[in-house]
Amino acid sequence: MSDSPRVAVTGAAGFIGSRVVRDLRRAHPDWDLTALDNFYLGEIREIDGVPVEHVDIRNRDRLAETLAGADAVLHLAAISGVDDCETNPDLAYEVNVVGTNNVAYWCRQHGAALAFPFSMAVIGDPPGFPITTDARRDPLNWYGETKVLGERAVETMAADAVPAHLFMISNLYGDHAVGDRRVSKNTVINFFVDRALAGDPLTVYEPGTQARNFVHVKDVATAFCRSAERLVEANRAGETGARAFEVASDEDPGVMSVAETVQRVAREERDIDVDIELAENPRSGETLVDTFDVDTTAIEQALDWTPEQSVEASIRELLRDR
Repeated sequence: MSDSPRVAVTGAAGFIGSRVVRDLRRAHPDWDLTALDNFYLGEIREIDGVPVEHVDIRNRDRLAETLAGADAVLHLAAISGVDDCETNPDLAYEVNVVGTNNVAYWCRQHGAALAFPFSMAVIGDPPGFPITTDARRDPLNWYGETKVLGERAVETMAADAVPAHLFMISNLYGDHAVGDRRVSKNTVINFFVDRALAGDPLTVYEPGTQARNFVHVKDVATAFCRSAERLVEANRAGETGARAFEVASDEDPGVMSVAETVQRVAREERDIDVDIELAENPRSGETLVDTFDVDTTAIEQALDWTPEQSVEASIRELLRDR
């Protein structure tokens, strides 16, 4: 390996990946960064001087050509979200399963460390709280199933070969800037903010008390940057095998509580009055719990990571900036 690590980021035009590339470039201007994406949804072509190359992880030859020489790969390319995976099940399989196997196999063959997010969708209904990565895998949807298969691929390929980090990420929210472009995603908090700005009612699915743990995209990106730093060190030290971490915050409000916060802050920041409406829940299999505690001790200790963003402060920022 060279003194200056080479780190590759797949899904670099996406919600998390674009922030990861930005943060890595600013934290480590001497690193050689490679960014790739197939532009299925992402539209970003350059991040702080780093070009985003058009590469589909299903194309093994093109993938190998682009990753050549990488010391670590942060694998963020995916068909993400329950709805997209249900609508496009074959594509979800090809990208989330076959594509992830392609990336993990390349890392095993060429001695590159690997980081991979596998989402709390893998556990379905939590068997208990606080949630940890030791929870059984029992996904309720195809998205979760594909992430379980991806998780297993990384574990298998990393064993006795390369170091790997697996991140079980809670519900994302927030946005961030790449140059003059705002990068966002239609997560529940962002959805409520957009509805408020449009003057539309905030629709909350019954019963409204269902809790979710929320973590900001900026904090998730920081976790991947800390991971890259640690993985480069681990790889040079000859460490192998996968370690799993929970990436979450200590905030797990109910959906109605989130809507009420958006309603109040919209009035305070923009003098906008919006209603909240309860609606029938179309997802009968949705996890309905009043608390959603997650144990983040492992990542706090191993990567010195703690979330810095808060739900209310981020809602306030979103309403100010849009």
